[in-house]
This record gives sequence, C-alpha cells and structure tokens, in this order.
Amino acid sequence: MSELPAATRDWLAGPGLTRLWAAARKRLESNGVQATGSLRLTVVTAEERNSLSLLLGRPFTGAAVTVRLDALDARLRASAAGLGLREVLEELGQPLTDRRAVRAGIAAQREHVWSSLASALDASPLAGQDWTAQWYDLLRRTGIPRGVTPETAVRTLHQAVHVLTALLGPEGGGTRGRGELAVMATGSAHGLDDGTWLARLVQRGLALAHRTEFPDDAPGRRALWRLSSVTPDEVSSTVLTYGLRPLGGGWQEQALRQRADQHAEAHLTSRDLHGLRLRLPAGTVIHICENPRVVEAAADAACVGPLVCTSGSAATVVLTLLDALAATGCRFAYHGDFDWPGIALANRIIRRYGARPWRMGAEDYELLAARSQAEGIPQLPLDGRPVGAAWDPGLAPAMTALGVALHEEATLGLLVDDLSGQGQAAPPGPPL
Repeated sequence: MSELPAATRDWLAGPGLTRLWAAARKRLESNGVQATGSLRLTVVTAEERNSLSLLLGRPFTGAAVTVRLDALDARLRASAAGLGLREVLEELGQPLTDRRAVRAGIAAQREHVWSSLASALDASPLAGQDWTAQWYDLLRRTGIPRGVTPETAVRTLHQAVHVLTALLGPEGGGTRGRGELAVMATGSAHGLDDGTWLARLVQRGLALAHRTEFPDDAPGRRALWRLSSVTPDEVSSTVLTYGLRPLGGGWQEQALRQRADQHAEAHLTSRDLHGLRLRLPAGTVIHICENPRVVEAAADAACVGPLVCTSGSAATVVLTLLDALAATGCRFAYHGDFDWPGIALANRIIRRYGARPWRMGAEDYELLAARSQAEGIPQLPLDGRPVGAAWDPGLAPAMTALGVALHEEATLGLLVDDLSGQGQAAPPGPPL
C-alpha cells in the first residue's frame, strides 16, 4: 500500500514534476542514495515552473532551475507527503539502486577471486616457482570472461591450480589422458575440452612453465599438451577418405590400399595420421569434396580416384591429412556446396593448397541451377551475406542473381563421372 495520500500522489506524479523526479533519481543512485548536492533543469516549461514553485514554496521565473536536494527533501517531509526524497521517489517508481555500493560490491568480489587464487597457489606445491607469479599476473590482467560469476571463477581457478599441480608438481610425471585429468579436476571428462576457460587457464600455465609461446591453433595446443605428457583425444575426430593408396609396407599403408581395392571408404583419426607414412607418387591428383554423400556415391560406383571429404567445416584432422598429402607433392581439385558458407570453405582450401576448382565456376552453377529448375526440384533460397570466390569473380554475382543454393548432391552424377574417368572436367594444373 502507498504511504502517500492519493491526492498528494496524483499531484506529485503530474507532468510538471516528471523531469525533476528523473533527475533526482539519477543523482541519488550515483551518490550513495543521499539527498545531497543539487541538480539543474534547463529549458523549463511554464507548467514545470508552476509545479516547482508550488513544491518548493518559492517562485521560479527563468528558463533554468537549480534545486538543492537537501532543501527538496526537507520540503517533502514538511508537506502533505510526509516522506523524504528517497521514499517519495520509491513511491512514484522503482526502488532506488545504490550504484556506488553495487560497484564497491563488484570490486570486492573481484578482489576475492584473485586473493583466493593467490592463496591456492601459496598453499600448493607450485608456490615459489618463477612461472606461477607470471601466470597470476597474466590472468589478473586478462580478467574473468564475461558471464562467469565470481563463484564460478573461484572454482575454475582452483581447478586450474589442481591440474597444474598434478602435471608440474613434485608428484607429477607419467603420461595422462586429458579426459582423465578433466575428471580428476571437474568430475567431467569434457572439463578440459578445447575452448573452455579451464583449458585456456591450464595451457597458459603450461606455456609459461615450459617457456614456450602460447599456441593460437588446435595443433599447437595439442603439441603443448603432449609436451606436458598429456595425451589429448585423438580418436573421436576423423577425416573421411576414399581410394588412398600410399606407398610403403606398414600395416596401415597396406590396410588403406586394401580398402581402396575393395572400394571401401576409410575414416582416419589424428592418432592414425601420427603413425601413417602418407607417401603417394608425386603429382597424384587428390579430389576434395565437402559432403560425405560424394564419397558414398564414389564407392558405390567403384571409382578409382582418391578422394578426401572435409565433412563441412574442414576440422583440424582434415587439414592435417591434406597437409601431409601436399608435402608428398600431391595436387588437389576442390568441389563444395554452392552456398555462401560453401564458397568461404572453398576459398580456404583453394588458397591453402593451391587447389584447382572442380566444377565450381559460374557456368557450372548456372547450368546446375537451370537443370534443377527444369527437373522440378524445389529451389533452396540462397541466404546470408555474399562471399566472393577467389577463383572466379563471376560466381558470386551469378549466385546472387539467381538466389538459389545448390548442395553437392545436385552435382553428384558429374562428380562421380569425373572420379570414374568418364567426365570432361580438366585435371588440376599448376597451383593458383
């Protein structure tokens, strides 16, 4: 229930005092909710001057009015309102927020986070090591990620100290799995997954302890884990291949050749690539596709040409394989989806490996679009921001003009013909 008499409340809430209450609310919230200091209203209307004169008991005639908040507070208490300025503001609107106290509370919580980290380090076997002071200073300068509460920050920083102690403390040593470490520190096997704040905290510490640069890519981060005798997960991410026939007598090379002879695809993990000697005859043409359906169709048609699939985004394991093939002198031809993400991925692959576009020109797109329309295939709208194709300046305008997205399945028959040696697509030439 309101403590203001109804008539008084209605008058105080009138338009002539609206700006006064807004300015007073802002001032009190910024100065500890104290009715001190003054505020100034400019370009005051006749209605506002009349209301202010009645409220404060003195006439105002100019275009600007200065109001002392202590005088306003006293006037309200002596009036029919019978309440101070703070109480009146809260009767007319929302409760006031002491922003000064809020800022002080946030600062105290932040300081608690860092003092808690300092205490955890001092109490750990890592205390006194040169790199720990550097790590602490670096983390404090970097700050807590947005959205992380102080409670979560304290817990995560303590978990990081726990993991670093396990790896670098006197009881450390021996090879551990990253998932094993994550369970030990967080209870979850994914607690140290790439991209988590905990993983970044630990990796910062490891880089400082080993006096090496903090890695900025996934292969570098895996190398840092291995430097610390931690084995990252190298089996869950795979690259889909078909028709690879590497030279060599090792069981892995023989297994790939046997799968190629049986027209069977092969999924290779990062772990496979560490032990595999991917040596192909120099100049071997490797076709690259974006969608697994192309590999499936090539296997069904018993194609003989080697094929690597990016499976959409070209994860690190895909690039690792392509890097290894490029190092042996292989050449590449690339095909992907005719949509903007597909063009962006094609740009990455073509630039990185000097690949030749494989049925990826403006003419190819226009022919496929016309054919799909003639066959009554529903047209998929082309959404998103246009991306220029590095290999064909006319492709993006053609796609924009028609506004149709075409996935690789629309080109499937032509791609399979090429891989079977029946198509007319030119083999890759010199790098772009």
